[in-house]
Amino acid sequence: MKKFLVLLAGSPATGKTYLIQKIREQIPDLFLITPDEGKELLADSVGFTNLTEKAQLEKRVWSFYYGVLALYMDVGKQVIVSEYPFSDKQKEQLAKLAKTYEYEVITVRLVADFDVLWERRCKRDLEPDRHLSHLMTHYHWNDQLDDRSKADNHITKEQFKQIIDTRKYNQFQLGELHEFDVTDYEKVDYAPLIKYLKNEVEGTKRL
Repeated sequence: MKKFLVLLAGSPATGKTYLIQKIREQIPDLFLITPDEGKELLADSVGFTNLTEKAQLEKRVWSFYYGVLALYMDVGKQVIVSEYPFSDKQKEQLAKLAKTYEYEVITVRLVADFDVLWERRCKRDLEPDRHLSHLMTHYHWNDQLDDRSKADNHITKEQFKQIIDTRKYNQFQLGELHEFDVTDYEKVDYAPLIKYLKNEVEGTKRL
């Protein structure tokens, strides 16, 4: 039986969470893992009082992420989906795990016009369900901030652009690549991709 690691890559605010929902409608038995979930779990359980501690916590996040990913690969979960603004920093370890546990890697890379991404990013950071730890220089469980515009660690437009360019989010690829321009969500058709993924999974099960 073939096993698949599907990486949903691309800059923040490209709609990766929405795509996961669409894939899950056709492949409900997938396992989803994202580094951001680890960041939020550790922020709630450990917390941080400054940016230095926040950076140290992020190192633990990656140990957690790769550890959980390896566990599910080891037991042979057929479809694992992971979403993140992946860069070359993660490529070597992901490739190593995929080779070790014999997973075929499919990268779905989402790209968009920068100004559109910035507008979406600003809107997302103000939404009440955005985990507060992403927006603060200090955070502990149950911290509250009703007005998210007052968070003390909002990214600037210049910083956002620099991160995208430096980390080359728009160039990440591991394994087979499918790219979508999501500048205008109304023009994006994921149906062929999802059909392809479903056929790959179901075809493998029949072998």
